Amino acid sequence: MKLHHCVGARSFRPLWALEALGLPYELAMLPFPPRVHAKPYFALNPLGTIPLFEDGETRMTESAAICEYLAARHGAGSLGVRPDEPEYGRYLNALHFGEATLTFPQTLVLRYGRFEPPERRNPGLVEDYSRWFLSRLKGFGAVLGDRPFVCAGRFTAADISVGYALMLAEFAGLGEQLPDFATAYWTGLKAEPSYGRALAAERRAAEAQGISTVPSPLGG
Repeated sequence: MKLHHCVGARSFRPLWALEALGLPYELAMLPFPPRVHAKPYFALNPLGTIPLFEDGETRMTESAAICEYLAARHGAGSLGVRPDEPEYGRYLNALHFGEATLTFPQTLVLRYGRFEPPERRNPGLVEDYSRWFLSRLKGFGAVLGDRPFVCAGRFTAADISVGYALMLAEFAGLGEQLPDFATAYWTGLKAEPSYGRALAAERRAAEAQGISTVPSPLGG
């Protein structure tokens, strides 16, 4: 298995999943954004986006889907939730909620608050989508309740998906606005040994391959 990754990008989700499962993999680091700074990458991924995950003939480019694939194909039930378990639907919903609902608005906050040239930045849009993210996150709090994990009473790929969205919020400058439940939940996820291993693997690979260790969290 091989994962193409930028430091701090969405590809951190499958990296975290690989470490949680203890699977052997190759980590190929790229400068951000690869479509600008690593043109040969288009030959592997015509979208030019991160992540790209390779497993034999399988090629995948969606971070939450890769986590779902790893849990189902290689997890032996340890990182996923089986269809016959009561909270299978809750698991799938949270797995995709982390990307589609919680990560998307933050990409606009980062793009129009930090990454675009000054003349293209849009403070009003940044404020609107920051509120959008925090509102949806508050709704997630009603679903999470006082649980340490999203579903099934254990750490799953759904926690990785939502956890990355909270990791991104810290980078986007929204960390101090996170509600108490989200701060407590994220603190618990960061205590998972696999999280620390993923960060260490990312840094080692970046340094070995001559890539900056400064996060580049849009992933596309």
